[in-house]
Amino acid sequence: MEKQQQHDGDGGGAAEGDIERLPADLLAHVLTLLPLFRDLSMAGGVSRRWRRAVERSLASRRRLSFAGQRTGDDTAARLVRAAVNLRDLDICWGCHITDDGLIKISSAACVGNLTSISLWGLAGITDKGVVHLVSRAYSLQHLNIGGTFITDESLCAVANSCTNLKSIILWSCRHVTEAGLVALVNKCQRLECINVGGMRVPPESFVGLLSISPALQIRSIPQILNARVQVS
Repeated sequence: MEKQQQHDGDGGGAAEGDIERLPADLLAHVLTLLPLFRDLSMAGGVSRRWRRAVERSLASRRRLSFAGQRTGDDTAARLVRAAVNLRDLDICWGCHITDDGLIKISSAACVGNLTSISLWGLAGITDKGVVHLVSRAYSLQHLNIGGTFITDESLCAVANSCTNLKSIILWSCRHVTEAGLVALVNKCQRLECINVGGMRVPPESFVGLLSISPALQIRSIPQILNARVQVS
């Protein structure tokens, strides 16, 4: 029995040794397969070599999703800063992100190259954090900011900084007014689609948006009588 236990122990050590002998690139690739970012953070604490592998793994990622993972401000900001080639950032429902987190994330080198950001359902954010983030997201094409408490201030920041924007989801953004929508459509001339479901903007006001951009697809509009609005 004692020999068997010793053998089992040696086997465990051998397995650990095999992992440590993995080439750095291969170890980094293996770490990209971890489904949860808290596991990735824990992996970085194994050793200095593993920490470098985690950094390399993050640097190679083009998409990060924290959806449903209860990620906090500091953790999210640290991971985004390490993901220097990031293009798609999803920090929607379930995350414990506040304005402080968005402000920290906005300083990451990758933000200027992001083409897609989702902040859907983040109840802890306001215009303060959103303005900081979108003001540096010059390459942004797709923005989901539905289910938040933003106002026209955030939309004006998007309009001024994200001129390449193609689609935006404003579902249930009840503090946005017609003025914010007009500013957005006026300046984002590449805008193709806007989701306005659950907003408090009068349906008739969307006719004015189409007079600015006739090809604009306005989704989730309630039935409109006596108004010629393109609905999809």
